[in-house]
This record gives sequence, C-alpha cells and structure tokens, in this order.
Amino acid sequence: MSENLLSLLNDSQKSAAEHIDGSLLILAGAGSGKTKTITTRLAYLISIGIDPASILTLTFTNKAASEMRERAFSMIDQASINTPPLLCTFHKFGLLFLKFHMSELGRKGNFIIIDTDDKKRIIKSIDKEITTSLLVSEISKYKNTLMSPAEAIAGAELKLYQQIALVYQKYQEYLLKNNLVDFDDLLLLPYEILKKNEKLAQQVSQKYQYIMVDEYQDTNELQYRLLRLLCATHNNLCVVGDDDQSIYGWRGATIKNILNFSEHFEGTKVVKLEENYRSTDTILNHANQLIEHNRDRLGKKLVGTRAKGDSIKVYESHDENEETRKIIDDIKALLDSGISAKDVAILFRVNALSRSLEEGFNKAGLNYKLVGGMKFYERAEIKDLIAFFRILTNSNDNFSLKRVINKPKRGIGKTTIDKLEAKSIQTQKPIFDLIQEFSADELAAIVGKKNSRTLKVFEASIMDLKDILTESKMKFLDAFEDTFDYRASYDNVPDGFERQGNIDEFYGYIRDYFMQNPHLELKDFLNEIALESENGEYNNEAISMMSIHASKGLEFKNLFIIGLEEGFFPLTGDGADIEEERRLGYVAITRAMDNLTLSFVHSRFYKGKRAILQKSRFLSESGLIKGSLTIEKQSNFKKGDLVQHKIFGMGRVQKATKAGKDYKLTINFGGTKRDILSSFVEKS
Repeated sequence: MSENLLSLLNDSQKSAAEHIDGSLLILAGAGSGKTKTITTRLAYLISIGIDPASILTLTFTNKAASEMRERAFSMIDQASINTPPLLCTFHKFGLLFLKFHMSELGRKGNFIIIDTDDKKRIIKSIDKEITTSLLVSEISKYKNTLMSPAEAIAGAELKLYQQIALVYQKYQEYLLKNNLVDFDDLLLLPYEILKKNEKLAQQVSQKYQYIMVDEYQDTNELQYRLLRLLCATHNNLCVVGDDDQSIYGWRGATIKNILNFSEHFEGTKVVKLEENYRSTDTILNHANQLIEHNRDRLGKKLVGTRAKGDSIKVYESHDENEETRKIIDDIKALLDSGISAKDVAILFRVNALSRSLEEGFNKAGLNYKLVGGMKFYERAEIKDLIAFFRILTNSNDNFSLKRVINKPKRGIGKTTIDKLEAKSIQTQKPIFDLIQEFSADELAAIVGKKNSRTLKVFEASIMDLKDILTESKMKFLDAFEDTFDYRASYDNVPDGFERQGNIDEFYGYIRDYFMQNPHLELKDFLNEIALESENGEYNNEAISMMSIHASKGLEFKNLFIIGLEEGFFPLTGDGADIEEERRLGYVAITRAMDNLTLSFVHSRFYKGKRAILQKSRFLSESGLIKGSLTIEKQSNFKKGDLVQHKIFGMGRVQKATKAGKDYKLTINFGGTKRDILSSFVEKS
C-alpha cells in the first residue's frame, strides 16, 4: 500500500514523503504540490505502521487543516486506525493542551477564550485615550515575542510605549483575575507551561514523535520556541514552506525561522520541490528572474511542466483611467471568447487602487467581487468622510451626524448622543439645529459643560467649512483636513497606512471630479457615488479583485497586476522592506496560470493630488523591460553553504556581500570566523 501512495509523486516529492526520522525541510516552490506531498507523507507514515496518535500536523487556518485532513484520510483505511492523527491549527492545539494542563500555572481549567471584540472592550475600559487598535496590536506583539508586562515597562523609552506597557500590565491582571484567555495566550501559555515543566515537556514530546508544520515561513518567534519544546526528545520535525513566499513580516512572521532551520535542527535533510504544475514556462522564467535579486533566500528555481505559453504583456498608461479602460477592453474580449469570469482576476499591492477599477467596472456593467476586502465606498474611513460631507450639504441628516460626531475622538460618547437624539425627537428638530440654536448653558443642561463646549466647537467648524465650500471647492478639502485632522487620526493605527491611502484616493477623486465638472456641487458628487455604490449587484459569475496578500494560495488562468510603480509596488520609504516587497511580486506573478498582464502608469492621484510616478524596478528585475534601475543578482554563494578552502579546510558561509566583481564571504571554519573572497573557495 505504501508504494501505491508514492506512485503519483515526482522524485522530489517522493523523497520528502518517504523521509521518516530526523528533521526535514521541504522547500516548496509556488504550484509545486506541497499539500499533496505533506498529506501523502502523513498517509505514508501511517501505512508503514507508525501510530497515528503519535503524529501531529500543524497549520495556520482551519480551511488548510480541513483540506489536508480530507486529502490524507482519503489515502488511508480509516477503519484500520483507532485514533486519527491530530491535524489542526497552532491555536487549536494550544487550546487542547490548556484544557489538560492549565493547572500548571495555578489556574482553573474552566477558562474562557475571548474574541477580538471582547479584547477591544476590555482594553478600552482600561484606557480610553490611546487608539484601541494600536493597543491591541502592540499587546499582541509583546506576547508573540515572549515579552512580559514587566519587560515591556522596563524597555519602553517613549512616553507612548510606557503608557502601552502599563495598559498591557493591567490587561494581563484583568485576564488572570477573571480566568480569561485571549487568542495569543493559546500559544504563549502552553509555551510557559512546557518551559517551566521539563518533565511534562518530555512527556508531550514523547507523545508526538512525528511533527509536521505547514507554511513554516509564516511562523513567528513564539511558534518557533514552542516547536523547540515539542521536539524536546526527538528531532522528527518536518516543515514545509517557501522562503520566497514569506510576505507576513508586518504581522510578526519571521523569515529567519525557515532560513535558519538547518542551523536550528541538526542533521536537517532539505528537499526542494521545484517542478511547477500551475504556470507556463514564460511566467515562471520571469518570476525566477525577479526573486533572484533577493539575498535572504535559500535558493531554488521553479521548473515548468507545461508548455512555454504566451509572452507576458506590459501595459504603459498615462493615468489610472487609461489603465482601467485597457484592462476592461481585455476582459470584455476574454468574456466574449467564452472565458469564464471566475478565471479572471486583478491584483494590486495597495487597496486604494481598487477605486478606479470599481468605478470603471460599474460603468462598463462588469460584475466583480472584492476578495478578502471591502468595496471602496464600504470602507469605514470612506463612509466617515461621506457622512461628514453629507452634513455639510444637509445638516438635517441625523444618521450621518451620529456617525462622525466623535470622529476623530472628541469625548462625545454614546450616552451624550442618546441624550441629543431624545431631545431631537422631543423637539422634532435635527440634532445639528439643536446644537446651533441652544446656548452653551442650555446645551450644558442636557449633556454637561465639557460636552457642550465640544459640540459648540464642532458646530462652528461645520459652519466655517460650509462658507469655504461656497467660496472654493478646491480649497475646501485642505480646510477640512486642517479643521478635523481626520487623516492624521490614523497616524498611530496598525492599518493606518492602508486607511490613509484610501483617504488620499478619495480626496484625489473629489478634486478630479470638481476639475472635470466645475459647475457641479458637493451634493452632486455624493449623489453620483451613492448610485455607483448601488450598482453591480448581479447574480452571474464575477471577476475577482484583491490585494496580493489576499491572493496567496489562489491561481487564475488570466491575471492582471496593476500599480507597478515605485511607491505603490514596491512600497518605498520608512519601514518598507524591499525584499518582502519582491517576495510579494513573486507571489503575484506565480498566481497566473496561462496569461499575465502587468500594468504601470505615469501618474496617479497620490496623497490627494496627482503625482508623477516612475515605473517599478520589478519590471526590469523580472526581465520584462529594459530599465536603468538594475540590481546585482545574488551571489552563487549564500548563507548556509558549505565551502572548502585549501588552507582553512571546510567551513560554512555566514554572510555574502558584494565586493567589486567578487563577493566577500564571512565563513565559520570550525568556530573561527574569517572574511574570504569567494574566488578563493569552492562549494562542497
């Protein structure tokens, strides 16, 4: 039976699937059959008599766990096994562990898991001043890097982070007092228990003799440390992943886990899955050329198993409107030729780019769906702005006023809003009219002195903006930002960059609308986008639009990637990681099966105005166009390589850096590190 299981695998897949003892790194390129390999290995281990109860397989999502379980179980005779192997997410494993061992921390086993909304409410009750989403994000980072509240307090230098660390401490005290567990605790608490209790760590490790981990490039520091403890008595850890598809650094994933796996676990066998069953040779050739520019990688090259295929198209457009027209024309031609809409997708690095696409698709009557994201006008920050602008055109709009009366935060809570609404119903007057007509003292009698002053300032601000809007529609947006600092309110929010990009896109769109239609007013613009938002509700199949992050794991026969400009893709500037951006480029290109089109423009609306842009370096790096911006490809030597020197003997490369026409290698020769030029060593 075991031979039958392996018969459908290629040589590399087979080599990985039949590996039994010792650490194994399966470097699985895009479209190379990683799920098939790991599920076959699971079935193979069971088929040769290994106790299914001793096998633990960990994934990142319930969907991945479900798919792998279904595929693995279809290969084995389930009637012949008493206990199925445990195949679940990291967090589900943590939950199962805590049910049995929570008492090790002196806590009761009847703990309750809180969801993200619960977490936000608890944190908000502790601190109302700092943005809740920032607190949630930073506390999660502390836990996933194994930092206790005491360590966070000791290490905080800036005043903001001193405050965050104190909130973290109070939050942890609250969880402990009420026996609550948050999502991050499902990994952190098992780690703390196993770290503290060596005997228990050995027992759990002996129970799970064979451990497999999917998408290992997405693991963080805490997950790596937990795996080390689960492997306390053995080295039978098999991980599958792709260092070239590590795109979640911003979420805490560390690429070093996969790059350094062979150093972390001795005697590691490395199997590279390089045969790609998804894309044409042409697409793979350009994906390989692009990713070769990265230095932090283990190195592999995708090899096609299909025909060469058509050449990749590169569109050059004056602006985003021309770009959208070209893509719509292409898609219409594809649909007319009988191609199904589900086989067509458009990817972008920055979500704000969907706005011009959505507008164009609505006008063209093409059905689309935004995968893993909201349609542009459904995003909270855009709905807020629309609500502000509706008040400026119609102050009777209570619904819009209630939405933004405390945005950005100005201390107006639900109780105050409820009191204003009750008075509005009683007097049959809109809330804004009440604020306007009542004196400060009359208003204070309803909502208190402090809130009365705040509401009067808000009312004066709206009235000033109305006057400016009457004088100059173009000056109005700058005045709006100066008045409310709405864009700046997202400065210290985890997804603030994305939200500010959407705000910039919206401001730019309004400016363009007024330039194209100088005789129309703000209310006309609001009516037009209201109609756009209602359009496009079709029953038939839809073209997919999504961010590149959302596309990971998917594939499409016909693919368009837009926004190939410096600053948009790759993102540049503070905090940008060009190697992770390049990996995103690699992920995007390898989603395409048959036909691929990349698009760049000379100008887009950016930060509320039209900006002249340079085409993306990725176009030249992938060999699609000739460009002046070129980057040296990585050396033939990379970190982890074994090399031979005629005097110093065998050594392992620690670092490779460019030195003229040669490379300077930092090599560890039996504990002594030396810098040697690459021309003086040979690979072993």
